[in-house]
Amino acid sequence: MAPSVDDRHRDSATRYWPVLAPLHSLDNNFAAWAARNGRLGVFLYEFIRFGVKQAWACLFGGLMLALIIATYFFYPSSAALYRYDFLTLCALVIQLALILTRMETLDEVKVILIFHVVGTVMEIFKTAKGSWVYPEAAWLRIAGVPLFTGFMYACVGSYMARAWRLFDFRFTGHPPRWAIFLLSAAIYVNFFTHHYVADIRYLLFAGCIVVFGPAWIYYRIHTRYRRMPVLLSALLVAFFIWVAENVGTLTHTWTYPGQAAAWTMVAPAKMGSWFLLIVISYGLVTLVNRPQPYTPAQPTGRIGPSGDSLTRHAHRERSR
Repeated sequence: MAPSVDDRHRDSATRYWPVLAPLHSLDNNFAAWAARNGRLGVFLYEFIRFGVKQAWACLFGGLMLALIIATYFFYPSSAALYRYDFLTLCALVIQLALILTRMETLDEVKVILIFHVVGTVMEIFKTAKGSWVYPEAAWLRIAGVPLFTGFMYACVGSYMARAWRLFDFRFTGHPPRWAIFLLSAAIYVNFFTHHYVADIRYLLFAGCIVVFGPAWIYYRIHTRYRRMPVLLSALLVAFFIWVAENVGTLTHTWTYPGQAAAWTMVAPAKMGSWFLLIVISYGLVTLVNRPQPYTPAQPTGRIGPSGDSLTRHAHRERSR
């Protein structure tokens, strides 16, 4: 017995993002085509599905990065509103639109708010210490930090919260949450204290290996779970944030001291800082998304185009 449209809509992640409901039919047709074309068809289907899911998870960050690039090239220098203030207002409009259209869940909004506060506090401190600067003028700023920067940190939280639902994350060897919170607190404090005392980031890297080393993340693109080490997933996210940071400095949205005369690539070592920030980010996201264990006997089921599974329906069908 095939699942009804109501079952699909109730059990899929369109309960989080109703705007994706019309994609069910397209996804079903593509999946059927893939099944008829063997392993190559399935690989192509999952590859495209993975990319679409990642793009959806990056929605907030992608829009912000697009705005940074567009305003660098096209925003008039003679405009009455400063570029940074325009970015801040755009970020607010995007956030409001995502909430009103239910493309941002309330849980994601909570994460974004937390990230905004955590990121802005660190930005104020780091810019005061000269770690980086925002070279343009702005009215909407706190202690020299434009307010849109808090949204850039929030983009990381938005991505992780969305990806968690889209890929139906499960875990093995997951550390206790108290260990993650203690490690995250130590990392955050070190971002401040290393300006005054010894930098303990290498000890923190070791702590990450101890805490997350045994952990594997299981993610579902379509009907099967696939897995990778949690540490590897954090490194991959850190790499792409580093790429985005290079875009940010190339567009002079912010600059490091060594880029004052001419742009140079952000040092690859900066990925270490982003990796540590990802650990903090993960800890914050677990406040709204509780890690669930992976069990091999877990039914996989069909998956809607928005990424959540029709697990309950598949389980019912197999038990008949």
